[in-house]
Order: sequence, then C-alpha cells, then structure tokens
Amino acid sequence: MQIDKNQILDLLRSQGDDAKAQQADQELPGTVDTDQHAGLLEKLGLSPMDLVTKLGGGGGGLGGLLGR
Repeated sequence: MQIDKNQILDLLRSQGDDAKAQQADQELPGTVDTDQHAGLLEKLGLSPMDLVTKLGGGGGGLGGLLGR
C-alpha cells in the first residue's frame, strides 16, 4: 500500500512524537510503500500493518491516496 509521507508525519505529530516526525521527514520518500519501506517504518517505531489500519482502514482515511 502506498501512503503519502505527510499522512505519516501527521500521525507521528498527533501522537506527540515530533522527533520521530522530523526523522521520518528526512528519511522517508514522498510516497511511502508499506512493503518496500517496511524497514524504515519499523525503525521509526511504526508497524506497516498499523499504518494500513490507522490511515487506510474504514472511513477512507487517505481519501484516494491508497495504491490500488
């Protein structure tokens, strides 16, 4: 699944983790592939499956940014 980096940054900031958000901003590409970038996401303390659930699950949280 592809997720816009800004969605991930917003999630980290909403969790009060500005340091990780800054690190993510520097290390992640503009569009994050949860499979391809799983290692980077794990390094940031993010589970790719959790991201899919939080950002892509029910209610269309990504509004068309999902890679299909």
